[in-house]
Amino acid sequence: MLTAKRAAVCLTVFLIAVSTGVAQDKKKESTTRSVSGTVTTPDGKPAVGAVVQLKDTKTKNVRSFYTQDKGDYYFHELSTDIAYELSATYRDQGTILSSGTKTLSVFDSRKDALVNLKLNAKN
Repeated sequence: MLTAKRAAVCLTVFLIAVSTGVAQDKKKESTTRSVSGTVTTPDGKPAVGAVVQLKDTKTKNVRSFYTQDKGDYYFHELSTDIAYELSATYRDQGTILSSGTKTLSVFDSRKDALVNLKLNAKN
């Protein structure tokens, strides 16, 4: 009978440890996110080689990315506790085009956010 009690205690301890580990893994998962999108010219074409800037509103650090073949960009491992500002610039035949600033809010719960940026002539 003592062996059955020990087995039950061991099983209970094991189940608690496993459930705690799973809960910690879920917590780790939810602390980062990514943002991606496409940068387009005023006529809707992909802006290949545009510079997309991602500004951390807490530290003011800026990361940059040159858009790829389809005008796409991607930033990963972003904190869910920080808001980010996104903007793009592009030189098209001597004219500088820029997008407005879009914000990825701390209230945006998407793990993989999609933020497209449209360029306009800079005044």
